[in-house]
Amino acid sequence: MPIASERIGPAPLSGTATQHMVPMRDGVELATDVYLPASPGRHPAVLFRLPYDKNSRYVYMEQIAAELTAHGYATVVQDVRGKFRSQGETVPFVHEAEDGYDTIEWITRQSWSDAVVGMCGDSYFGFTQWAALTSGHPALKAIVPRVTSMDLPAVMPRWDPERIVTLYGAEYLADFWASRDIVHVPRDYDRRPLLETFEEAFTASGSRSAAFDGCVPHPRPVDPFPLGHPFEARPLPTLHGVGWFDNLLGESMGDYTAMAAHPAWGPLTYLHADSIDHENYRLDHSPVQPENDHTLDDLALRRTIAHYVAPVLEFFDVFLKGERPAESLSRVRWHLGHVGFRTSVSWPPPETREVVLHLAEPELAVRDADGGRLLENPRITVDPPHTVDWTHDPHDLVPSITGDPFSALREWVDESGLQSRADVLTFTAAPASVPLDLAGPVRAELTVDSTAPAMHLFAKLFDVFPDGTAHMLVRGQSVLPLQRGEAVEIHLGHTGYRLRPGHRLRLQLTCSDFPLYLWHPGTEENPWLAAKGRPSTQTLSVGGGLRGNVRLTVLTTEK
Repeated sequence: MPIASERIGPAPLSGTATQHMVPMRDGVELATDVYLPASPGRHPAVLFRLPYDKNSRYVYMEQIAAELTAHGYATVVQDVRGKFRSQGETVPFVHEAEDGYDTIEWITRQSWSDAVVGMCGDSYFGFTQWAALTSGHPALKAIVPRVTSMDLPAVMPRWDPERIVTLYGAEYLADFWASRDIVHVPRDYDRRPLLETFEEAFTASGSRSAAFDGCVPHPRPVDPFPLGHPFEARPLPTLHGVGWFDNLLGESMGDYTAMAAHPAWGPLTYLHADSIDHENYRLDHSPVQPENDHTLDDLALRRTIAHYVAPVLEFFDVFLKGERPAESLSRVRWHLGHVGFRTSVSWPPPETREVVLHLAEPELAVRDADGGRLLENPRITVDPPHTVDWTHDPHDLVPSITGDPFSALREWVDESGLQSRADVLTFTAAPASVPLDLAGPVRAELTVDSTAPAMHLFAKLFDVFPDGTAHMLVRGQSVLPLQRGEAVEIHLGHTGYRLRPGHRLRLQLTCSDFPLYLWHPGTEENPWLAAKGRPSTQTLSVGGGLRGNVRLTVLTTEK
């Protein structure tokens, strides 16, 4: 039976914008909507450059533009090269620096422009800001990259033996970058070699992604910043927007921490951290009911837009309009889940300390959902270490049950049912007697071994509710090219979250998370090309002077 494909083309043009075909230096024209304030005259502009259809409800640019123009900002929204109404080759990343420069230059020549430009946007249209910044256009004065990373190309599924790559990243390249339109074909992830299911999908749709071919199965080099790395460019005021439940949180916080520590960029670096996921669903609404789902409900969308735009306007009023001094802005504004927003001079806040929870009773880790224990003050012992073995079976992978990783909070899935599998290790702390406020990085130190030449290790930290449901807070993963008996460190990202009384923390360890992440065949074969796998035995060692713990950053006092 033929495989059915779905193709999504451009939505109707906005009735409140004027579309222009803006020429780039090589003659390619990019479709660009301009929304203008009601008042005449020259205005600062906010530019969005995106590959997801400038007129789609998914990116809600018309609604965002209404808020920005009401506050005196011209709003310019552009389909990037090769997408939807724009001309050119459909390839991500490689043209964004020069196209960003040429678009900003076009803006400065318009009669409504005061030659001051800021940029804003999420995910890929966060990356387009970093690329444009490297072009050095003098009119670009400030940027607001949200739920993204300057190293976004590195997140793509460019397999090598030292990386765990996302299969949803492969889907993204195959679906969004095979054509001007979005093209989706169902895929059978039980197929081996795994590459074959993508090949069948390309044949069925009649469209092929050059970006996918550049990553899979043998990655080719790509230089996302042909004009130089952002750190080499003129520093600009930058408001990093991150989501505690965003699947790109690790990359986003990596950008922020590197920039905050940079001598030139640090003084211009700001952080807005919220309890949201990649699609701007909120912890306060999770699991999301229809009346709070902005993809379905217009009032919910209006509330989402207001929440989205408020920090952007505050930032641009300072750095584009100059209406207030920079000192009026909080250096860090962050949301403490289940509590509300707080401000700080830095991240993590100065009033934090490290709490170390030690893994204990590993022999119970595969018994049930609770497993072994997490103890803050374990009994000091010099006895031989305790161990637990488990099997990584490439033919019975630990399933991904978190749903769409981009909208994790839409359901905020209960994963407790998965935690009784024999290939899922868990360690659970005692119920909190008082609120425990997590405010900073989380990392795990683990001593592991394997009969395989290497292993994937996924670590997740959960909030276990009093009813036994378990909801993920942070996660991290790493390929371990094992040096036998050596401890490994896994960074689980950052969070701002209150563990309420009666709730428990739980660490979960697995060797697969499929099909969100590419499988490990248990051999040295390329997992895209491997026809079958080989089971292996993994060993976790605890005690006896070996490292086995979770290190939390917590607030020392309530505010």
